[in-house]
Amino acid sequence: MEDKTRSYTTNLVDPKSGFNTASRTFHSHMPPLNLPPPHANISAAAYTLSLRRNSSWSDSVIALVDSATSHQLSYSDLIQRSETLATNLTTLYGLTKGQTAFILSPNLIQVPILYFALLSIGVVVSPANPISTRSEISRLVNLCQPVIAFATSFSAPKLPKLRLGTILLDSPEFDSLTTTTAASILRGGVDVSQSDVAAILYSSGTTGKVKGVMLRHRNLMASVAGYDAVRVRTESPAVYLYTVPYFHVYGFTYCLRSVAMMDTVVVMERFGLGKMLDAVERFGVTHLVAAPPVVVAMSKDGVTEGHDLTSLQGVRCGGAPLGKETVAAFKLRFPGVLLVQGYGLTESTAGVIRTMGPDETNRRPGTTGRLIGGMEAKIVNPNTGEAMFPGEQGELWLRGPTIMKGYVGDPEATSVTLRDGWLRTGDLCYFDNEGFLYVVDRLKELIKYKGYQVAPAELEQLLMSHPKINDAAVIPYPDEDAGQVPMAFVVRQPQSSLSEAAIIDFVAKQVAPYKKIRHVTFVDSIPKNAAGKILRKDLKNKIVLHRPSSRL
Repeated sequence: MEDKTRSYTTNLVDPKSGFNTASRTFHSHMPPLNLPPPHANISAAAYTLSLRRNSSWSDSVIALVDSATSHQLSYSDLIQRSETLATNLTTLYGLTKGQTAFILSPNLIQVPILYFALLSIGVVVSPANPISTRSEISRLVNLCQPVIAFATSFSAPKLPKLRLGTILLDSPEFDSLTTTTAASILRGGVDVSQSDVAAILYSSGTTGKVKGVMLRHRNLMASVAGYDAVRVRTESPAVYLYTVPYFHVYGFTYCLRSVAMMDTVVVMERFGLGKMLDAVERFGVTHLVAAPPVVVAMSKDGVTEGHDLTSLQGVRCGGAPLGKETVAAFKLRFPGVLLVQGYGLTESTAGVIRTMGPDETNRRPGTTGRLIGGMEAKIVNPNTGEAMFPGEQGELWLRGPTIMKGYVGDPEATSVTLRDGWLRTGDLCYFDNEGFLYVVDRLKELIKYKGYQVAPAELEQLLMSHPKINDAAVIPYPDEDAGQVPMAFVVRQPQSSLSEAAIIDFVAKQVAPYKKIRHVTFVDSIPKNAAGKILRKDLKNKIVLHRPSSRL
């Protein structure tokens, strides 16, 4: 009976889109995830390290390179230092499973060592942006309740006093903790359950207060397993450069991914486009991990001149959707470089939808890809709660092994976001007839113009296709007649005299009348979070302070 039921259900799944007509659920066609039984005791660190054996190389391969000093650590060094640090933190500081460590650091080669040490002993890792203010840090500390902090000389003064103090990552003390131990190395000495909380990461807070996202060890393992399932054999290790921070879910999960895949990672403490291009040339970088602003910048005229980027094979972009125009401009400038997009949230342990290979990226411009192994999705009508069909727009819901446990200290927000195992993303999306996802915009950020819905992302991508516009953001502007109208904040290219009227006319010629830009304000920069998402609430505050004069 059970076998017949499974067969009947399988027959209802469209082989192209993965859509089940009975449940109105999209299923993944990707290879299944190779995860241990759910009740097996294993940490995300131990699981990730075990996957490196699926590669072709020994632990003598370079794991980390400091872009500023060229200092290198092999995988042997990384593993040994992590194990030594884990032992010292347990024996000298008394850190125990279930306690939380707060981390306030830019990208340093010490950070992956720390992550693996903490995860291996079951200590909850909670990293935050080092440029956060004292009041912001105070709120995060109140959320995660850490007993110890790891910071740099620059960021440490902003931290409150914690029970076990603060250890400086850029100090001789930390280096000693990773190289010298007075006790025997811990090997499997701590039983870590896959259901234990492994990390508390912070949502961007673009539409409200910042929340602490609790990710289990199994969530992190499933994220890494998704990459292992589609591992491609290469003649030599890939060389990655991260422009995304380790404290963000994007960089956090890539830190684990790179160890599983045995990549060489070039670590850049302070991002700068020129420094990044220099590093690509100097270290023979084969892959960039970037947010959309980096891809947009690389697509502009003259930006990469004078740099030898022939080693570059791929760019992985996430954090926000890329416009079709930007993708086309990038491919024109870098025809031999594979641009891979992905979709994910902090709450979904980063990317759960991604493009695979040149065929998918070339055939489907504008898509963020298809579901990874083990994941399911629904498109739900936000007004009726009804699940939709391919081609129909609605809120994206996700279910699978990467979905978070919940928000720390916020059961109300957790119950709103998680429904029977489904994560409500808040993103307006649709799947096409081949199972490719297209992100329209955030539901809460849609502009309501006389009953029409206008997606800011569409207008932003159009604006950034203009050769004289460096960056742009669109938000709703209150209007007595229409309710809301689109307003643009624009960063012009240097020495450009592009006018408000020219921008309004440029957009008006390419969109329906209800989508036209009605107000323009020129700014020096667009406020964004670490993943490149626009901080629209900051821009909305500017409306009150500075009302634009131009309206057509």
